Amino acid sequence: MSAPASAAHADLDRLDLADLERRCAESLADQAADAAHDLAHVRRVVASAKALAAAEGGHPGVVVPAAWLHDCVSVPKSSPLRAQASRLAADEAVRRLAAWGYPEAHLPEVHHAVAAHSFTAAIEPRTREAQVVQDADRLDALGAVGIARTLMLGGAMGRPLYDEADPFCERRPPDDAASTIDHFYTKLLHLAGTMRTASGRAEAERRTAVLRRFLDDLRRELPT
Repeated sequence: MSAPASAAHADLDRLDLADLERRCAESLADQAADAAHDLAHVRRVVASAKALAAAEGGHPGVVVPAAWLHDCVSVPKSSPLRAQASRLAADEAVRRLAAWGYPEAHLPEVHHAVAAHSFTAAIEPRTREAQVVQDADRLDALGAVGIARTLMLGGAMGRPLYDEADPFCERRPPDDAASTIDHFYTKLLHLAGTMRTASGRAEAERRTAVLRRFLDDLRRELPT
């Protein structure tokens, strides 16, 4: 159920969200990104965040810019700064929004929603808006799109698809630095249990079933 309009967000109700989205998209158009964090990824996260906010609450004046700018600073997965990526993106997001005349009083809300979206950063989302953005980003790691993104990124990083001795981590701890399929076991298959909204959890469970079917099919196709 959508949250009722709040006097605390009255100034956000007057925002021209279409113009704000245009500015966000234009600011990201030439940004370098890895294979799994391109502008198409951002657009999918924005679409999911809008749907979750409509179903679960969360002011679009916070959710939409946070979703658009959640990856506005690109830090490679292999970088030692990776755990700081979402905080760096949050700082840059509020800098851009302030320059565009976004209401100053709500910049901390956007900052928190961007900073808390990251799995690696492990920041507890304290607001409904932050929960929605976190769920929306995690949904894009699941399902058919999630499989495609995982394989694209693994290939770009030069990782083998699987460990021939134990492809499905049955006799060893998973290590996604060693093979791409291990990433399903270190992270992806656990994401549904981390979702913050009921709608996000339901969709995550549906998409996780897609991952499991893929792994079952892969198991049948590999030599024994």
